[in-house]
Amino acid sequence: MFNINMQEHKPLRELVYEELRMLIMTGQIKPGTRMMEIELAESMGVSRTPVREAIRQLEKDNLVTLEPRKGAYVSDISPQDLDDMLIAREPLEGLATKLAAENITAEELEEVRAANDAYREALKEDDKEALIELDTKFHSLITNCSRNPYLIDICQKLQEQVLRFRYIYFKSGKRAEEVVNEHRIILEALASGDSAAAEEHAKEHIRKLRESIEREADFQTGR
Repeated sequence: MFNINMQEHKPLRELVYEELRMLIMTGQIKPGTRMMEIELAESMGVSRTPVREAIRQLEKDNLVTLEPRKGAYVSDISPQDLDDMLIAREPLEGLATKLAAENITAEELEEVRAANDAYREALKEDDKEALIELDTKFHSLITNCSRNPYLIDICQKLQEQVLRFRYIYFKSGKRAEEVVNEHRIILEALASGDSAAAEEHAKEHIRKLRESIEREADFQTGR
């Protein structure tokens, strides 16, 4: 499971943290799993110290819960958690998309369009990993075009938290097909420079995601 690149010029604790974080985000370490320092250290070929430090950082990221006298566990996730994130994400990404429509260059617009085109191809091939990666890229490219570093930072953190859910709802296949058309509508608003429409379409995109998750009674937390 573990794939730490010791050749990277980073502190060992950071490498361990990044590896554990990605495994949690992608659901390879499932919610409720106990994070045993000794077992993790042995599996990763490191001492317990960087593992302990990584677990503390993961707690700050709300990815791990420390329970007194019980240890550390991967935090549970629920539809309510996702709904709370999307409620926060809707106005923020709406604003970011509005600003992007005012600032995006022709080259940047082509990058966003290329991400959606690649998403469409991944959909045809039923490549779930690529769908997740390209959906994240589509939104990140737009947010970066807002030219607002504070907004970019906040949106990036929300995107990272939502990543755990992407591996759940994209695997269901019920939402992925709708996304490409919603992205296209956002693209059209960006291309026309209509900032008001871009903002509204971006917010509507997230509202539709919330609605689809509310409809899906079979939404699972990944346990």
